[in-house]
Amino acid sequence: MTAPSTPETAANADMQTELTDGYHLVVDALRMNDVDTVYGVVGIPITDLARLAQARGIRYIGFRHESNAGHAAAAAGYLTKKPGICLTVSAPGFLNGLVALANATTNCFPMVQISGSSERHLVDLRQGDYEEMDQLAAAQPFCKAAYRVGRVEDIGRGIARALRTAVSGRPGGVYLDIPAAVLGSIMDAEAGAKTLSRLVDPAPRQLPGPEAVDRAIELLAGAERPLVVLGKGAAYAQADDRVREFVESTGIPYIPMSMAKGLLPDDHPQSAATARSLALKKADVVMLVGARLNWLLNHGEAPQWNPDARFIQVDIEAREMDSNQPIAAPLVGDVESVLDAIAERAKPGRIAAPAAWREELAARSAQNVAKMAERLKADPHPMQFMGALKAVRDVVHQHPETYIVNEGANALDIARNVIDMHVPRHRLDSGTWGVMGIGMGYAIAAAVESGAPVVAVEGDSAFGFSGMELETICRYKLPVVTVVMNNGGVYRGDDVNPLDDAPSPTTLMLAARHDRMIEAFGGRGYRATTPAEVAAALTEALASGGPALIDCVIDPSAGTESGHIAHLNPKGITVGNITPARK
Repeated sequence: MTAPSTPETAANADMQTELTDGYHLVVDALRMNDVDTVYGVVGIPITDLARLAQARGIRYIGFRHESNAGHAAAAAGYLTKKPGICLTVSAPGFLNGLVALANATTNCFPMVQISGSSERHLVDLRQGDYEEMDQLAAAQPFCKAAYRVGRVEDIGRGIARALRTAVSGRPGGVYLDIPAAVLGSIMDAEAGAKTLSRLVDPAPRQLPGPEAVDRAIELLAGAERPLVVLGKGAAYAQADDRVREFVESTGIPYIPMSMAKGLLPDDHPQSAATARSLALKKADVVMLVGARLNWLLNHGEAPQWNPDARFIQVDIEAREMDSNQPIAAPLVGDVESVLDAIAERAKPGRIAAPAAWREELAARSAQNVAKMAERLKADPHPMQFMGALKAVRDVVHQHPETYIVNEGANALDIARNVIDMHVPRHRLDSGTWGVMGIGMGYAIAAAVESGAPVVAVEGDSAFGFSGMELETICRYKLPVVTVVMNNGGVYRGDDVNPLDDAPSPTTLMLAARHDRMIEAFGGRGYRATTPAEVAAALTEALASGGPALIDCVIDPSAGTESGHIAHLNPKGITVGNITPARK
């Protein structure tokens, strides 16, 4: 017969029961699924979550702004094929991170934003809680999926579902909402451990159908002017050997999108990047590998493209097919599986680019390379973008392990043309949205995830979006060298306000000293006015292995409005027609 319970025996039983809480369960779930780094900005109610994660062996990288932390998490996802984790506070902090979450989804980078939030019963009745907001509803339109954990025993399930959703199929951003009360809730530790799970095969291979593969093979085999376009999806897939084997075994010329540069070296004999316009205008069968016919490829429309071109598209998302042009041979599957299937089903020599087509593109490439070489020989004063970026290129060639992060308008466009890449996934830039502000976040993620040196080539306007993260770079002693193309303006620095002495809308400070910013945080600052000075500073900075910034003083008249996408500007007023105000 069991002895009756007394207050004393009940108290002793409670003392022997090990307890846990939501904070520990979040960290335990992340560790169980091999999350080793979290990016974020702390505050109510997630400060202790960051402290606990760090204490349990997860690396925590604290930022000065949530958007930059989110961009870092997104870049980490792209580089590692594992969801990058961004931790933010509620309401305003959540909204700051949402910018990066939406950008990650647009670029197909796996990322999970975990945010603390106010209590549902207060939010739903609009009772005015601290940072009250229905964050789940706000996030849903801008990400791949959004979930809320309402009970402490569901934390493990919520983490697992968010991680799987972010990385499976077409990768993207996922929002996970965890209210403060759930984080602070207590439960039996043994029971809590049973609620956690490790994901099994979160991103399974997706094989194309045999008939789809045969259809694509027939198209390629009958092409007179075939072309392969490699997108950042091909780089993300990390199927580098398969891509190289396919390109080289077929002899088909290829064009890499900017973040696919380095999948094959930019000086590869089959690269048609320097004959891009000719290749697009004349190709009759185009195979898109992890690339989308969006605005970056002119939607596949004439006159940039051959109006009679037929498209083969390799994409893991079936809904992407026919989004801009009819896809004659859709290949739905992951890049590696699709290329494996083509290799298995195509008879040796069945797909081969005609020699005349390859020779035509090679001749045009040689002409354009020679023209670029002549332009790069010039050394005008004041310094131009081209000279400064050639100096960066020459130094980086001596350090092939270096990652290049790049944003701006002219700084982005010209760097793409000048700085050639030879290693995959070592170029990170503004991507599908062309968003400014990714620079320091991407640079920090590249340094943290790889341990390799990073050179962030920034327009002075683009740098302003995330420049305070220089302090983060210095705090963590990261090997990041920031190169600011300083021409004193948005696009260029010589615009004039016709009415008064106030700066024009595109004018920044010509006398800005970005080099002194990093010196304030203990990093190395350099100021360069010639390409030789840029090269010397970058060489010394990379050798130091620590944080540095080079302020490259560029001619204020250098640059064009909106860079290479000026055609997207709406036609507006002519400034010269404005009548100055009377004084």
